[in-house]
Amino acid sequence: MNWMRKLEKKWGRYAVPNMPRYLVIAIAAGYLLRLILPVVSGYLEFSAAGILHGQIWRLVTWVFSMPPAGNVFLVALFLVCLIPMGQTLEAFIGTFRMNVYIIGGILLSDIGGLLVYAFTRLPVYLSTYYILLSMFMALAVCIPDAEVRIWFVLPIRMKWMLLIYVVDLAYEVYSYFRIGFLNGFWAIGFVYSTEIVFAVLNLVLFFVCSKPHLSRRQKQRRREFQAQFHEPRPGSGIARHKCAVCGRTELDHPELNFRYCSKCAGNYEYCEDHIYSHQHILR
Repeated sequence: MNWMRKLEKKWGRYAVPNMPRYLVIAIAAGYLLRLILPVVSGYLEFSAAGILHGQIWRLVTWVFSMPPAGNVFLVALFLVCLIPMGQTLEAFIGTFRMNVYIIGGILLSDIGGLLVYAFTRLPVYLSTYYILLSMFMALAVCIPDAEVRIWFVLPIRMKWMLLIYVVDLAYEVYSYFRIGFLNGFWAIGFVYSTEIVFAVLNLVLFFVCSKPHLSRRQKQRRREFQAQFHEPRPGSGIARHKCAVCGRTELDHPELNFRYCSKCAGNYEYCEDHIYSHQHILR
């Protein structure tokens, strides 16, 4: 039993269902607040300097932040589509693990933002966009052969969408670092790629920690179980060896030795009387 299962057994009853839906609602509320009270919304965004000066609430309230760029309609469509996708992912991994995934993504982003600020002294912007995007990637890992439709028209398997997202995010990170080096300001790459890198890191850590770890005794039992499919059970009357010429087996003649012929095209086995005298089978 891994530590994730232990935590689920102890704290699973406190899990909050449909957490992706609440995140989408929080982002929509944050967008409206920015339109109505832009000064107040500024105190909700992530700010490492503000956090270090006592504004601890910023570690959580930045989840209300809207993605910094992009068409508002497309972002809204993306968020609406994430609600049923989040429900599907929650059905696969469970409510508690869904909570761990989202909260883990938020905590890792906080850590990443503080670390980048400590090394660069530059402000880092955080939003839940890439955490929500990584949920789609997590669902693609769970059901890679499932089919989705791009713009509700073009069918494509989720494993190929996962590959597209990985390549796109990698290129996005590369672009940030490239711009930084070309302008002689290498720290830009770390600042702008923080939320991408730590969202993907959360995805990797989640599946690594969710992988069941077997004890030595369990591994031995699994090997013994798998061995039953390679060797006939004692007393089953099934022979493992049979001569391709005379048809004798080790059950009929236990004194015989059987060998495979390397010159025959295929897995042909012969007894010791015919291993050197048989006619080779060629394709």
